[in-house]
Amino acid sequence: MALGALIIKARLGLTDEELVEQTKENPYLQFFIGLEGYQYSAPFDPSMMVYFRKRLPESVANDCNERIVRHGLNVIRSAAAATDHDDVSSHGGGAARPADKQIGSKTTRPNQGSLLIDATCVPADIRHPTDLSLLNEARESTEILIDAMHSQVRDTFGHKPRTHRKQARQQFLAVAKKKRPRINKIRKAIRQQLGHLRRNLTSIDALTACGASLLAAGRYAYQKLLVVSELVRQQNILDQSDSRSIPDRIVSLSQAHIRPIVRGKARCNVEFGAKISISVTGQGFTFLDRLSFDPYNEGEDLKAQAKGYRRRHGHYPKVICADQIYRTRANRAFCLRHGIRLSGPRLGRPKSDPELLAEEKRQFLDDQRQRNAVEGKIGQGK
Repeated sequence: MALGALIIKARLGLTDEELVEQTKENPYLQFFIGLEGYQYSAPFDPSMMVYFRKRLPESVANDCNERIVRHGLNVIRSAAAATDHDDVSSHGGGAARPADKQIGSKTTRPNQGSLLIDATCVPADIRHPTDLSLLNEARESTEILIDAMHSQVRDTFGHKPRTHRKQARQQFLAVAKKKRPRINKIRKAIRQQLGHLRRNLTSIDALTACGASLLAAGRYAYQKLLVVSELVRQQNILDQSDSRSIPDRIVSLSQAHIRPIVRGKARCNVEFGAKISISVTGQGFTFLDRLSFDPYNEGEDLKAQAKGYRRRHGHYPKVICADQIYRTRANRAFCLRHGIRLSGPRLGRPKSDPELLAEEKRQFLDDQRQRNAVEGKIGQGK
C-alpha cells in the first residue's frame, strides 16, 4: 500500500490530501494499492504519507526496480527467442550464436550491450543557505523554546530571561537587506547573532536546571535545538579560524542531513542535496547504483556498476560510455582486463596515421551521442 500510494502520487502529481480523495473515488487506484474490494472510506490518513516516505529506504526501492527490470528482460528475451525461432523455421537455418568461453570450471558469455553511467546532485527543497540566515533562524527557534519553557517554571524561575530579540532582528536586517554587503559587515553580523545564540542556549540550560522540559515547544522544536547546538559549534570554529569549510557542514535546520556538494558547474558551483550515481543499459533500463548525502568521487563507482551489469545480464558490457572523471588508470586497467571498451581518447601520444585518428574521433563522437541518453534520464528524474 505504501509503495503503491507513492507511485500514484508521483505519476499523477498529487498532494497528500488529493491522493486520498482520488483513491476514495477510483476503484482502479484502490486495486493498485492492494485493497481486495471497493470501499467508500479513505484507506489511510493523508498524514500517513509522511511515514510512507520515511519507511521505504533505498534498498526497498532498488529491489522493486530490480524486479521490474528482471521481468522486462524476460519479456525482451522471450520476444527475441520467438523471432529467432521464426527466422530459423522460414530459412531452414540461421546464424550460429557466439560460443560461450570456458574458463576453468566456469562458463562466461562474451561481452554484449552498452552501459551508460553518470552522476549528479539531486536538488533539495531548501532555501539557499547563508551562515547569517541560518543563525537568524536558529536564534528565532531558541526564542520560541525559551518562551514555552519559561511558562512551565514561571513561579520558581522568576522573570523570563532576556533575549534582545528586537535588537537581534534589526542587526540581521541591517545586513540582509543590502544587495551587496561588505564581507566585514557580514562577519560582524554573524558574530552578533552568535552572541545572541550563546546567551539563549545558556538561558535554556538555566531553565532546564530549574525543572523546565526541553519538549515544552514540541518534539520538532527539541530536534531543532540539537541541530542549533551543532550549528553554533561549527560557526564558532569557522569564526575563530581562517578556513571557510568544515566537515559535515549544516546548511538547513529542518533537514540537517543535507550537505553542500561541490559540482564545479558554470551555472552553480555548489549544489545542495543527495549525490547519486545512475547507470542506463542499452535496453533503456535505469538503475540507482549509489545515493549519498556526503560528497564522493563518482569515478570509484565504475567497477561496481560494471559488476552489477554482469550480475543482471550474465556478462560484462561491450562498451561503457562515461565522461572524463571515470577515465582513471585503475578503471582503464579494469576495463582492459575484462575486455570492455571505455569511451574516450586513449592514453599516450595521438596516432600519426590520419585515417586512424579520424576513426578514433568518429568513435568518440558516437560515444558522446550515446551518452546523451543518461543525461536525458537525469533531466527526466529531476
